[in-house]
Amino acid sequence: MEKRIEKLLSRYRVEGGKFRLKDFDPADTGGLDLKKEEASALLKEGVDALSAHQDMLYAQDRWSVLCIFQAMDAAGKDGAIKHVFSGVNPQGCHVVSFKAPTSTELDHDFLWRHSIALPSRGQIGIHNRSWYEEVLVARVHPTILEHQKLPPRLVGKKIWDQRLEDIAAYERYLGRQGTVVLKFFLHVSPEEQKRRFLSRIEEPEKNWKFSAADVQERQHWDAYQDAYQQAIRATATKEAPWYVVPADRKWFTRLVVVAAIGRAMEGLGLHYPVVSDAQRAALAQAREDLGP
Repeated sequence: MEKRIEKLLSRYRVEGGKFRLKDFDPADTGGLDLKKEEASALLKEGVDALSAHQDMLYAQDRWSVLCIFQAMDAAGKDGAIKHVFSGVNPQGCHVVSFKAPTSTELDHDFLWRHSIALPSRGQIGIHNRSWYEEVLVARVHPTILEHQKLPPRLVGKKIWDQRLEDIAAYERYLGRQGTVVLKFFLHVSPEEQKRRFLSRIEEPEKNWKFSAADVQERQHWDAYQDAYQQAIRATATKEAPWYVVPADRKWFTRLVVVAAIGRAMEGLGLHYPVVSDAQRAALAQAREDLGP
């Protein structure tokens, strides 16, 4: 089973090299053809395993795990986060959804607001969007730079390459401090995105999810795809890999995400703290003091 999981994950994991986004099919299911009940059962297994890993991560208090989720609108980030992390202890998990920067955040460097939201040791941090917005939406809409108060001489043609270089270096630094960085790009097709947008319009209970701005952003589809390709190509490493996860089938998206996180945590050698002889003696004394 482990070999099958690793073979499946290697299909979507990017650790460098000549990455091309067009080589990844948003509708791919890795050869799996599962019924809803089968997919749900597999997801539960993954969620249960993740819960067990998180419990040891929290108790050991050495490592932290940062899961970054990026995607086009309606790709299913919120749903993936909700289902994959449904079994973890809230005390050991921290979710942050990044919106447009505030005036205070704009008075700092672009990594600042993300840095103060990093998970502490023993925690799983989940960032719904991240510092990659600064080389994605800002790249597609460069007028955003005008509001970032950068000295004009620093805003040149190489700014995107420089930011990607800074991000890669920062992720390398985090890894050296015990933070495992996992990055997920939920790769949805324009056809499936359109279907989901229409569903949000036509189904009253989903109306709240719809934003006309999302449709406007759809007009920049090709520019976003190019920006994602450049970002993934420049920052994918063995230590901080990208997972380009097919997102046209939500059940498959969630299975890949939970498997990737579980596999990464398995490699950390997590365990509950070992009780010393002195601690055992103290426990025995406490039992005696409590009486029969």
